Amino acid sequence: MAQLQATNDYTLDTVAINVDDADLDLAAARAMAKAKARSMDSNAMMLSYHSGKTGEFWPAYDCGGGGRPPWIVFAEARGYNLKIDINNGEYEFFYLRF
Repeated sequence: MAQLQATNDYTLDTVAINVDDADLDLAAARAMAKAKARSMDSNAMMLSYHSGKTGEFWPAYDCGGGGRPPWIVFAEARGYNLKIDINNGEYEFFYLRF
């Protein structure tokens, strides 16, 4: 399997977004995260996500080990350097900036 490598030395950043909308769903949260990530780097690519609201995550298979969440293991293995956190863990999106 090929590993993606960022061409710039970005630090690991977390951007917190708070949304006052009880009906916020995954599609709307994903669109917000994408807009924010792309405003920071037009080539930013989402690697994984997790919904603390529903428990859903992607990629939806177990990877890694040691009891660590698979969406984090997957993103770390691919060099993520940007996390968009919406509503304090309600939705988390892990990106690679190039």
